[in-house]
Amino acid sequence: MSDRDTSSREVSDRDVSDREVGELEAQEARLVLPRFTYEDAWTLGGLLVGMARERGAPVAVDIRRGPQQLFHCALPGSSADNDAWIDCKRRVVERYGVSSFLVGARFRAKGTTFEASSRLDPDRYAAHGGAFPVAVEGAGVIGSVTVSGLPQAEDHAMVVEALERLLSSYASADG
Repeated sequence: MSDRDTSSREVSDRDVSDREVGELEAQEARLVLPRFTYEDAWTLGGLLVGMARERGAPVAVDIRRGPQQLFHCALPGSSADNDAWIDCKRRVVERYGVSSFLVGARFRAKGTTFEASSRLDPDRYAAHGGAFPVAVEGAGVIGSVTVSGLPQAEDHAMVVEALERLLSSYASADG
């Protein structure tokens, strides 16, 4: 069988979406923090800004606990449009309690889109990657961290990488 012969084992878009949903759900289960203080928000924001500067990424970063903005930074090349995207993606996290990328993936796995099926105003809500819940052990989702300025999968990946680094720093400090 050649690489081009897919008749006996075809992978559908839905299979890919189901796999993507599972991977995104696993990320969220893994990235639960033991705490999230003002200092932790500053540390997480600094990690994201440092990563973005190293990569020359023209992003804006936003971190919130409930309705309070704890950190915001706009790097060169970003614009007010990125702030609008941050608000739209953050609202998805606030409404669904999971990452904006996961919400979009769940709709795709059902064979539809967030815009077509959510019944939410697309000028206020965007299920595009980049907003991630800040979840704390014993408390659940208490806020969000959002990056905007790159393609959605890259925005999401940057947030995940920063949360992994933050979580690792807790383990290092405690060990």
